[in-house]
Amino acid sequence: MATGLERESGFTLFSDEELSEVCGVKRVGNCVEVTCGCTSHRYGDAVGRLRVFSNGDLEISCECTPGCTEDKLTPAAFEKHSGRETAKKWKNNIWVIVDGEKVPLYKTVLLKYYNQVSRGANGSNKHQNGHRDEFVRCTSCNKERRFRLRTKEECRIHHDAVADANWKCSDLPYDKVTCDNEEERASRRVYRGCNRSPTCKGCTSCVCFGCDVCRFSDCSCQTCTDFTTNAKA
Repeated sequence: MATGLERESGFTLFSDEELSEVCGVKRVGNCVEVTCGCTSHRYGDAVGRLRVFSNGDLEISCECTPGCTEDKLTPAAFEKHSGRETAKKWKNNIWVIVDGEKVPLYKTVLLKYYNQVSRGANGSNKHQNGHRDEFVRCTSCNKERRFRLRTKEECRIHHDAVADANWKCSDLPYDKVTCDNEEERASRRVYRGCNRSPTCKGCTSCVCFGCDVCRFSDCSCQTCTDFTTNAKA
């Protein structure tokens, strides 16, 4: 008889031993759900439910207040929603309760599948880079900012920025770029990371039309929905 936190297929997502001291563990469909949170010095603890999937996806339903309707948030979005002052480091700032203590996600087994997917994406890019750098324009200063698309996390950051009609430089989770920083020179922007040619304007080696790294099952945008539908066909 199957034991532990297992999916109906019999695959053990995590063993009982791995999650024995983690608070609020529950098996829900094809994922494992645990209690999580993020602490703001100003607003205190924002508590939520983290769902971990074997394909590397992470989703958080926020329970910061009884009336909060934020669901299926990415870890980065939950971190920002919580009001964390030093945001943009969600692996450090989002915690789970282990043996009665708040433990950062990066110190737990819960990122096992997320890290495997990220490493796999990095390894495949050594042979074929299907994601060149892209640019998004700030709605405040009207300057274009570069986004690297080498890992699933980086692709998600770019994806969410494109979807945000009010995206600003301050929303960048890395490089600490502000609207006061100069825009990249045009001569520099032509270099976008193509393995075939440094100044490539777009080819089959650096332009991706949809893959597991840059499309997300928890997103309802047309691009992701079409990819998910075609993948299941």
